[in-house]
Amino acid sequence: MSAKLLEGRPLAEKIKEGVKKDIEALKKEGFPLLLSAVQVGENPSSRVYLKQQKKASQELGIDYQIKELPSQITQEELVNFIESLNQDKKITGIILQMPLPSHLNARQIQVKLSPLKDVESIHPLNMGRIIYGDNKISPPTAGAVVELLKSTGQDLKGKETVIVGHSEIVGKPLSLLLLQSQFSSPTITVCHIATQDLTFHTRRAEILIVAVGKPQLIKADSLKEGAIVIDVGINRVPVLD
Repeated sequence: MSAKLLEGRPLAEKIKEGVKKDIEALKKEGFPLLLSAVQVGENPSSRVYLKQQKKASQELGIDYQIKELPSQITQEELVNFIESLNQDKKITGIILQMPLPSHLNARQIQVKLSPLKDVESIHPLNMGRIIYGDNKISPPTAGAVVELLKSTGQDLKGKETVIVGHSEIVGKPLSLLLLQSQFSSPTITVCHIATQDLTFHTRRAEILIVAVGKPQLIKADSLKEGAIVIDVGINRVPVLD
């Protein structure tokens, strides 16, 4: 049996239908939702995310706005802006688009987000709750991978699971989410840029999750037969005429 690549779109559509009903119910009770995305400077990758966020928000009935700030903004100015969004009662969720310009300290900015409006769960308080299995929300991509694995109906207990990529928004939180169950967690290996023999790890993976933006990093001969493969990396690949 060849490696198995899971498709997330059908599951996403099913989840959206449930979320849409919840949002409609909130609106009827007088609780409209407004998601505010903060974009600092220009970044092609962020533009892709912003477009997807806007489209998804419109489909679900969430009001959506983009706050575009100049790349020259200072740390203090950005902190003050984030705090103004925290205080705005109309705004129910905030997304801080990454990466930020190099002169800004991203971690210090993330700390300033209201944990109650942090829809990507990047605030240290929300990240800490993941460790204790007490998180109300999960980092979106990491949470999506967990839902996709659940949809297979397979017992994950003890399964050799390899995560390629250890970013703070996917790889690290995903490993913690998968370890939340005391009795049914898989066995996790996290590979990263310092991993010396990536193929050694991927070939023994019953579940392989790739979360890096490097095209063709994983070859067909790097997979274990029958493995479940989830690719959440976004790559820019030139298209030949």
